[in-house]
Amino acid sequence: MNTTFDESIGLNTSHTIRNVIRYLTVHLKEFDLTPEQWTVLKRLAANDGISQKALAELADKDQPTVTRILDILERKNLITKKKNVDDRRSFLIHITDKGKNVKQELTPFIEDVFENQILKGIPEEKLEVYKEVLQLINQNMRDRTD
Repeated sequence: MNTTFDESIGLNTSHTIRNVIRYLTVHLKEFDLTPEQWTVLKRLAANDGISQKALAELADKDQPTVTRILDILERKNLITKKKNVDDRRSFLIHITDKGKNVKQELTPFIEDVFENQILKGIPEEKLEVYKEVLQLINQNMRDRTD
């Protein structure tokens, strides 16, 4: 079977993303989080007190998705939403002590999963090239969609 270059890159990228998300979903279940929730919580931990819009940009997610995730994280008492005194139409999002504890507990676990499972056996040089290529592809796409 003769696969075109775009099919090969597209399919491999899609399969890789799906497999990583599936793997993380299984392993994050014991922490009662999804990969999407973890992404938002991690970004918030590094940027406590930011607006929902800014958090959506940092997490590279659309506003409705972030709203849904924040509602779930709030029900789990991992975050709080406070009215923005400068803009009453928006909220500022804060991580709670419980959220900080979950983030602190999960960070070494996630790092271990990536280092010893997902990226296992891949030399650092190849990972650097992979990151560079991904950045170039992302830049090419941003240049065409902005």
